[in-house]
Amino acid sequence: MNNQPRRVVLITRRTRLAELITRHNTYAQAQFYLEHLGADFADYLREDRAYTIALHSVTATLQQWGRYQHIDRSLLPNYAFAADDIVIALGQDGLVANTLKYLSGQPLIGINPEPARYDGILLPFEAAALPDVLAQTAADKRPHKTITLAEARLSDGQSLRAVNDLYIGVRSHTSARYEISYGGQCEQQSSSGLIISTGLGSTAWLKSIITGAQAIAAANGGKSSSPYQPLPWDSKKLRFAVREPFPSRHSSASIVYGHIQRDRPLRLRSLMAEDGIIFSDGIESDYLRFEAGIEASITLASTHGMLVQ
Repeated sequence: MNNQPRRVVLITRRTRLAELITRHNTYAQAQFYLEHLGADFADYLREDRAYTIALHSVTATLQQWGRYQHIDRSLLPNYAFAADDIVIALGQDGLVANTLKYLSGQPLIGINPEPARYDGILLPFEAAALPDVLAQTAADKRPHKTITLAEARLSDGQSLRAVNDLYIGVRSHTSARYEISYGGQCEQQSSSGLIISTGLGSTAWLKSIITGAQAIAAANGGKSSSPYQPLPWDSKKLRFAVREPFPSRHSSASIVYGHIQRDRPLRLRSLMAEDGIIFSDGIESDYLRFEAGIEASITLASTHGMLVQ
């Protein structure tokens, strides 16, 4: 009988100060750079100190636990998680979202390193609570929140998941060209790209797009719309919106907003010779090439996120 505890994988990210020291080689040069710009260097120090204290506390708990591995978030795309791993993300909400899309249903514990600084919608715990939370999670005695993920699948076999949203468009500020198929309709479009949002992401980028569109319509004498309502985190549908669609002789703009369900995917075919991309959750460095001839099917991912509560 195997009595070893389940492995824990701790995900961390460098603080702003650590990033600056890496970029400028030394602490003194990082300080000079910030103060030369008039930034509050003391705030960078406070943030770094709070994160370091939280990291020491979490590490002490994991050393008592036994089986754990500590990796930087930059390694997530190539890291192989085991099915029974327990994952801890120590950082901002964005680190939790960035981690969830690489998991396949493993429980994730979000630790807030500095509650006075971060609202921590996805970070319900402080480091001091970890011993109890970890033990209860390993025993399957902690409740969790289910989070629906989106997924883009390309005709060349590649795929990319998203916790908040997918962006499909062009790398630069030029127009994206593609063919879109949805609900039995098909048309060619030219736009600033599409945003596909999950329930969790429906309070973020998509909300800003719809809020802006409603304000423009109202300013031009349009009918007032009902207040925007986000989707629940475990919603069984996604929302999509086309940004700034441009109708012309060669492009239409009738498919601009809708809901995606498992049996009603959104399909796109790239008409862009170069620079077409798909990225998720604002991480532009982790992207799929979406160039001429490539087809993409957007639907709900087959797996979901499990955020420990």
